[in-house]
This record gives sequence, structure tokens and C-alpha cells, in this order.
Amino acid sequence: MRVVILYSELAEYSISCFRALSNEAEILLVHWPVNPEAPFKFDLSFCESFSRETLSGGELRKLVSDFDPDIILCSGWMDKEYVKTCKSLKSKAVTILSMDNHWFGTFKQQVARIVSRFTIRRAFDFAFVPGLVQKHYAMKLGYKSEEVKTGFYAADLSRFDAFRKAISMNRSSLPKRFLYLGRYVDHKGVFDLWNAFKRIRIDAPEWELWCVGTGEAYDRRVESEGIKHFGFVQPSELEPILVGSSVYILPSHFEPWGVSVQEMAAVGFPMILSDEIGSREAFLKEGENGYVFQSANVAELEKSMRNFITMNDSEISAMGQVSLDNAHSITPTTWSETLLSFHGLKEKMQK
Repeated sequence: MRVVILYSELAEYSISCFRALSNEAEILLVHWPVNPEAPFKFDLSFCESFSRETLSGGELRKLVSDFDPDIILCSGWMDKEYVKTCKSLKSKAVTILSMDNHWFGTFKQQVARIVSRFTIRRAFDFAFVPGLVQKHYAMKLGYKSEEVKTGFYAADLSRFDAFRKAISMNRSSLPKRFLYLGRYVDHKGVFDLWNAFKRIRIDAPEWELWCVGTGEAYDRRVESEGIKHFGFVQPSELEPILVGSSVYILPSHFEPWGVSVQEMAAVGFPMILSDEIGSREAFLKEGENGYVFQSANVAELEKSMRNFITMNDSEISAMGQVSLDNAHSITPTTWSETLLSFHGLKEKMQK
């Protein structure tokens, strides 16, 4: 099988999925430049890869056409040349749209729904999405239920399983530390998190908040007793931070999915998530392995954090075990299997 992947911004978890696919298929990858706010170092030696910025529209279509793919996977419809490429080769290859959008019924989305049969549907046979909320949007665009598959975002579980083992070997008691992993931007809810922590720190001075990431708000970060900022950290260097933490918090005002939720579940962390995190549908069971709070509601976030500071180690560990049990429902291997299954699905539907 020959697969072309037309991707936007690469991430470690997407690379792990592509690597799993490379065991079953030959891959041509075209991707946008690496985000300077998250300067990850990627190993793409398992496939042929090109940076999108080096290719004109005509060069892109010739590159893909010459590769003679069986499947083309395209991330979203933001890149018009990606869409044109898929449309031009739809009769020769299975074309798949990936998207993580939520349906809000906005004017722009209503227009997209109306014109989809002339644009999106003419370029893409199927849709591959993270979860049910994205499937709902895809069906608004005119896809039938059987033409949409879920499970598009999958964490690199082998890496985080290794971190979990390191945690079990390197700590004798549960650290009293909350952990945030993500960009330092306003819509991630980081200021809500810092303000909520400052409040609970008054009553629980033994607890700390560790924050990993960088971004446009980094220079405005809150420096307060008990809050430690690590800046950007490569995934391979996360181990000591994870060993020193015990509860994960993602307070985003909006998060289409949030792969870090699955990653931290695989480590065995209970979690606190805002109600705007897409992946909570798959990895959080309210009261069993964490709590959901209303996005941007600092008081609710504080209440959720206080739930943990009143627990003993065994109660927090029991919640972490539930997270661990949930984590392996989506893997890079299932991602690869699902992607390849679209090829047979098109053949079946054409009969």
C-alpha cells in the first residue's frame, strides 16, 4: 500500500502513528514547518518527507501523482493546494479528510455545510476524526455515518508506558504536585489555573504546581510561591517531571481534542479537565479518575483541585489506575489499521 499524508503541523503523537503505518505501507509525507513555539525534533527517517513551504501547488500535485498513492490523507481544508491535490486524484486514490472541528452552527459553518457537496465532498471520499463530536460535524458536511471513522488522534503509548514504569520505580510516595503541559497562551486557561492554585496554596502549602511549555504568554506568567515554570521540554526529557507530579490539569477554554489527556492517562495520572476538552469523552470518567469543571470558571477549578488535596495517596492512586485502564483504547496501531481500512471500504461501497 502506498499512502500520501498531507499534514499541517507535526506533533510527536502524529509521528508515532505515521511510524506505525510505515510497518504496513510506503509513505510520502508533506508537512507544514515546525511551530517555533514548540520546536520538537522529529525523526522522519521511516518515510520520504517534504516541507510544504518548499513546494508550489503544481509541484505538490506532480510529487503526489508521481508517487501513485492508494490512499491520500489530508489534515483539514485550510491548505487549498492540499485540497486541490486530493480533488485531482480522487478517481485514482482513496482520499480521506481529517478534522478536529466541533460543530457550533455558526454562520461560517452553515455556509461550509451548504457548499460542502461542491467542495469538500468532491475532494474527499471519507472523514477520519478524533471522536464523536467531530463525527457530528462531518455528518453535517454530508458524510454518512459509515463514511466517518473515529480514533484519529492517538498518543505514543510506548513512550508514556515507559514513563509510567519509571514513575513506579523512582518514587516511594505520591508527590503533592499538580502538572500542566501545554502552550502558554490565554485560551489554554493558564491564568485561570495560576489564580486557582494561588488560592488553594494558602490552605495547602505542601502542594505545588509544575508547568511545562512556552508561548506568547510566557513573559506574562504568574510567578508565585509553589508554582514552577520549566519552559519548553522535549518529550524525551519529561521523565523527572512526571516522576515528580501526580495530578494532571488541562484548563483550556477550548481544546478540539487534547492528546496530552491520553498521554497523562497512560502515565497513570488522575486529571482535572475543563468541559471544553474534546478528549474527555474518551479518557475521563467524572468522579472515577478526575473532575470536569466549567471552562474559565476559576471557582470551579479551585473546587476540583481542593478535591485532590483532601485525598490520601491511596485514593489518588486508585483514580490513576482508572486513567490507566482507559488510556489504551486508541493506539498508533489502531490508527494505522483504521486508515488502511478506508481502502477496502471504498471498494465495498463501489460494488
